Amino acid sequence: MYDVVILSLAEGAGPADACGGGCGGCGTAEKEACAAPRVPVLQLAELLKEKGARVETVTATSDEEIDAVLSRFDGGPRPDGLTWPDGDSKARLVVATAVDGQLRAVLRRLVRRYAPAPSKRPADLRSDRTVPDLPAVAVLPLDVTNTTDLAGQLDLPRTPAGVAEAVLSGKVRRLDLLRNDGGSVTVDGALLGGADDDGRAVPWRGRVEVDDMVLSDGEDPILACAIGNGAGYAEFGGFRLLADGDPTDGRVEVAVAIPKIVKQRFRGAKVQVEVRRARGRAVSVLPRDGELQFLDDGVGGSTTRKRSWWTEAGAWAVYGG
Repeated sequence: MYDVVILSLAEGAGPADACGGGCGGCGTAEKEACAAPRVPVLQLAELLKEKGARVETVTATSDEEIDAVLSRFDGGPRPDGLTWPDGDSKARLVVATAVDGQLRAVLRRLVRRYAPAPSKRPADLRSDRTVPDLPAVAVLPLDVTNTTDLAGQLDLPRTPAGVAEAVLSGKVRRLDLLRNDGGSVTVDGALLGGADDDGRAVPWRGRVEVDDMVLSDGEDPILACAIGNGAGYAEFGGFRLLADGDPTDGRVEVAVAIPKIVKQRFRGAKVQVEVRRARGRAVSVLPRDGELQFLDDGVGGSTTRKRSWWTEAGAWAVYGG
């Protein structure tokens, strides 16, 4: 029977750009509550034990504690000395998530654990990838009402009973993963661009390239730029940006929204939004003027330098769906 680890992330787990703020900013009492297993976690543990699985619940408060859990999925020693996942492991990993950023934090640590340095790239690594097949994870949503999260988009089970069935069935679906040059990953998407105090988009300028296609040369005022591996970042301000995010097609979808003034005969002029879209293996965004705000899997950040994302086709996997 399987050994199952149910991993939750507590207050302060990982760097500020990793967790997504699921528990951030709370007081002492709330921090202590956050460190205790949530009810869905306890329910899942009992269901798995009833089926004969050996179950351990872990609440990680740091990257090091996440890494200690992930080390259980290491394979045996290799001649090249690389740490590599065990493709025949009988262990199962469940990540309990309050927000998508917490799943992102775990996958980020998986990539850092198993991605070889360019100078140590092994011959058995796929030519179109920089990471091996990562160990599959099951996702246990802690907010069952949020059906627009990644679990909802992927049609994954949302109840402890459904997650238990998915884990024990062993059925795995491989999905694309976006890596970025900031040292992190993206499982759903990123939205670049800020808003004022009234929620209105603040135009910015930057060069946006998808492979060899230029969506903006840096002269256009951009209302928003969406970079999607899934469908969660498809809409902005009431209009659709991404046409159809597909986390299995090996490509990243990118869209930029640009305001255009349209003159109307006898009726003056009005502003319309033009959406330019492209798909490819990689995308780069170079801000032209100052700091650019963004959300990446719901985690806020900013950059003044060029940022790039690229696709790792089929690099991670989920149980169920």
